[in-house]
Amino acid sequence: MIRKANREDIASVVKIYDAILDDEEAGNRRIGWVRGVYPTFRTAEEAFEKGTLFVCEDDGKIVAAAKIDREQVPEYADCHWEYDAPADKVMVLHTLVVHPACSRQGYGSEFVHFYEKYGLENGCPYLRMDTNRINSAARKMYTSMGYKEAGVVACVFNGIPDVGLVCFEKRKVHGIKC
Repeated sequence: MIRKANREDIASVVKIYDAILDDEEAGNRRIGWVRGVYPTFRTAEEAFEKGTLFVCEDDGKIVAAAKIDREQVPEYADCHWEYDAPADKVMVLHTLVVHPACSRQGYGSEFVHFYEKYGLENGCPYLRMDTNRINSAARKMYTSMGYKEAGVVACVFNGIPDVGLVCFEKRKVHGIKC
């Protein structure tokens, strides 16, 4: 079940961030995050305070989370998007995380499907998201779900230097990909 997070969920979301960072530091995955820089407790807390933090709960345990809103990060201005979408018609998925112990169980794609439906329900047929160039798992999943790589923006992203920010987009109308 995917739902808006409550304050008590923040600690569980941060545990997911930490588990992913542990995995990256152990060499088990390449995400491009930096412990203490991004993501942090404040990342989850700010999303919660804005009402944009969502969690996926399974059997009483938070297994995945993401921020969903209409905020296009400044770096998006440097991307050559296929769709010239009005800002008020764009929904963005940020910081999608799945606990490493729950990887490859469909939670990530379930979250993306939820995000797409949420976007349409809120009048946003244009869907955008991003990931670090080195995050091949996310790139593969997003592409398999019909998202197009609109471009790669070289930048300092969320305080992390030398990021190749891969920008993805998709347009949906009434549940049909365009």
